[in-house]
Amino acid sequence: MEMKKHGEIVEVLSDELMIRNTSDALDVMGSVYYDGYDKMIVHQKNLAPEFFDLKTGIAGDILQKFSTYRVRLVIVGDFDNAEKKSLRDFIYESNQGRQINFVSTLDEALNRLG
Repeated sequence: MEMKKHGEIVEVLSDELMIRNTSDALDVMGSVYYDGYDKMIVHQKNLAPEFFDLKTGIAGDILQKFSTYRVRLVIVGDFDNAEKKSLRDFIYESNQGRQINFVSTLDEALNRLG
């Protein structure tokens, strides 16, 4: 895992799947928070596909941890063609707030967190 710093924001980079469950998310969040950051960017490819299947509850559990610890999170990926209406609705609702957002580009992520 590599962390690229953008001022007060950290972008977590990896060629591997990093977050498969809540424990993985807490490990990543802990590393970022330990380095003094409370605004984080993660890429869709670094999240387990099960994260985006809302029936598993993984997304809700993980995002609840980010909210509890007040770490803002933006997930960068291609969400325009989300297959399930429940996921599209979840993304829409998340994007109405400031805590957790889903965007398509790094520039959008930096703007959301900036």
